[in-house]
Amino acid sequence: QVQLVESGGGLVQAGGSLRLSCVASGRTFSTAAMGWFRQAPGKEREFVAAITWLYSTDYADSVKGRFTISRDNAKNTAYLQMNSLKPEDTAVYYCALTYYSGSAVLIGQYPYWGQGTQVTVSS
Repeated sequence: QVQLVESGGGLVQAGGSLRLSCVASGRTFSTAAMGWFRQAPGKEREFVAAITWLYSTDYADSVKGRFTISRDNAKNTAYLQMNSLKPEDTAVYYCALTYYSGSAVLIGQYPYWGQGTQVTVSS
């Protein structure tokens, strides 16, 4: 059973930065792909970023150049560095894990999910 625990959310002013962390336990982390998704009030959950076990990355167009996904296999942890935050980035951010071998950008590709962490960006 995989468990994912996110942290690092909070309230920040527009233009500021936050780093989210996601610690995984329960199964081998080094061969897993990790993803970050977000869900704003009244909206569907959407893809933000993903990193494969070979460190290949994908980003949603809305966050390219501002967000960076990374991983530390020694710590079983994935990160999402968020810079130049905008009010429209406000959402609950979820990390997810899959053993899909390619780039996983779809919600349905991830069987394991964290509980989410709130990010609020004020204008």
